[in-house]
Amino acid sequence: MIKAILFDLDNTLTDFMKMKRACIEASINAMISAGLKIKKEKARKILFEIYGKHGIEYGLVFQEFMKKTGGKVDYKVLVHGINAYRKMAKHYIVPYPHVIQTLKILKKHYKLAIISDAPRIKAWERLVAMGIDKYFGVVITAADVRKQKTTTVPFNAALKSLKIKPEEAIMVGDRPERDIKTAKKLGIKTIFARYGDPSVKDSGADYEINSFDEISDILKRNY
Repeated sequence: MIKAILFDLDNTLTDFMKMKRACIEASINAMISAGLKIKKEKARKILFEIYGKHGIEYGLVFQEFMKKTGGKVDYKVLVHGINAYRKMAKHYIVPYPHVIQTLKILKKHYKLAIISDAPRIKAWERLVAMGIDKYFGVVITAADVRKQKTTTVPFNAALKSLKIKPEEAIMVGDRPERDIKTAKKLGIKTIFARYGDPSVKDSGADYEINSFDEISDILKRNY
């Protein structure tokens, strides 16, 4: 019997990469308008190379970007870029279609939790900005347990907080290596959010969804 649903956050509840791309474009435009001499295509490439090296949540991305492109940090240009990023983010931190309606239904029958590798403050900022923080009794981030979802530690922490067994939980996420494979090691059932990453060929999940509201159908049919 399923008693709890565990959710990844980014690209499962909100389109994080759409937000990231829009914010980067806004930042580049703002920095160029403030005096930075660089082609947009080159700036975009360098920024995503930095993210690729340090992780998509890297907080010093613009400082490193400026050092790579100009040898030093021009704080006037830097702040223009940061402000543009933050302003744009507010428009894109929104839930996927059907998320709020589905969470309302699921909350009546299941315990709901978040397991995210996002920085603690960023995870909470997104949940609050979307107005969905009230649906989750447990929120586990990498900072809370000092481990990412490549290990079973965050999952065990969530199970302990929820006071349930692995077979009583189902995990919903978009990253096979972190959300699906690790959860399955513990015997947690899994749902792959294909809309979060359509490029994945074989998720290895017990179930797959193309829309968030399909979670309800899976639970009704199988549990």
